[in-house]
Amino acid sequence: MNILKLLPVILSLLLIGAHFFRSGNIIIVLFAVITMLLLLIRKPWVVRLCQIILVTGGIEWIRTMVVFVKMRQSVGAPWERLALILGGVAVFTICSAFVFRFRSLRERYHIT
Repeated sequence: MNILKLLPVILSLLLIGAHFFRSGNIIIVLFAVITMLLLLIRKPWVVRLCQIILVTGGIEWIRTMVVFVKMRQSVGAPWERLALILGGVAVFTICSAFVFRFRSLRERYHIT
């Protein structure tokens, strides 16, 4: 059942990887993939690293949203839906860092 609890983390990492793949930043794509593989290691530092990456990824989504909204506003294109979607992705990514508060995941990763 822990795999179901880790799904938001995995999906968030996949979205981060896809975002950077689109911009051609293969190093960060590999970093996202390696982070997913690190979830197999049952150590507390894996959780902390993952949480840092997820929060940083959420901030990146917010930064991307601001850049795209400004671009659309400058040409008079609609931007509200874009802001809602990327804002939702940012919130989802940041909230994914909190799945490690489940008791079963705390036990799995030996978090006190």
